[in-house]
Amino acid sequence: MDLNSFIDPALAAHAEEARAENAGRGVRRGPANHGEVLAARTPPPGGATTAEAGGRRAAVRVHLPEGTPRGVHLDLPGGGFYLGATAKDADRARRLAAALGVVVVSVDYRLAPEHPWPAAPDDAETAALWLLDHAGERFGTTRLTIGGFSAGATLAVATLLRLEDRATRFAGAALQFGTYDLSGRTPAGRLIADEYFIQAYAGHVPDRTVPDISPVYGDLRHLPPVLMVVGALDVLLEDNLAMAARVAAVGEVDLKVYPESQHGFTNRDTGMARAARRDIERWLTERLS
Repeated sequence: MDLNSFIDPALAAHAEEARAENAGRGVRRGPANHGEVLAARTPPPGGATTAEAGGRRAAVRVHLPEGTPRGVHLDLPGGGFYLGATAKDADRARRLAAALGVVVVSVDYRLAPEHPWPAAPDDAETAALWLLDHAGERFGTTRLTIGGFSAGATLAVATLLRLEDRATRFAGAALQFGTYDLSGRTPAGRLIADEYFIQAYAGHVPDRTVPDISPVYGDLRHLPPVLMVVGALDVLLEDNLAMAARVAAVGEVDLKVYPESQHGFTNRDTGMARAARRDIERWLTERLS
């Protein structure tokens, strides 16, 4: 697989700025234990409401656009399954709602290690079923897309796998640098096998090849068209390449790789990040047209 074939040559104009940004940030790591998780968490954004489906409830935050919505986007924030939504996630959701003219429904799923798997995908599935049943009456449109950021991308795919043939009710899935093998059994999965987030989220599961945990092992035939965004310097690059190859074997995937970009780069204020966000917005707009 030639990585350069998935990189837009025009992005070279942003490479030097991205390198400088990376150097200024230095090497960062996630929390290594429960105490560090608690210290790193910030209060979630306000304004949560309740989605109900299948006898379950999940907390969601609804971001409305101006005017009549052209669709609804189900958003799964990141945070390693243990940090949860932040003010930056709320800003990202509001920006997407304004840019696309859609309702963005963000899921405040329960967090590990207090609520390990399957709590988070249960909440994500509940929100998805709620939209499938009530988007038309509540928001005036049944046109749906789904997306996720980091761990949220993992949950987005897990949700679509749970929905099976109903997953095609979503017009597209925009996935930003998710982790798709938490089992540590593939070369890509072994790169992150020692990360604390895996122990916190699914350490109690003997076999983490369960597709609900590691979607790369799932039956991907019912997925809607997929956009995969990942940085060339992301430790999850190989994981995303493997997932893209599996999706391409049975469906439609658009893989975009961004040079000199680390994990989470789309949240930064750089030319590379803005280019990636525009790519995501354009792709979702096409799916909603």
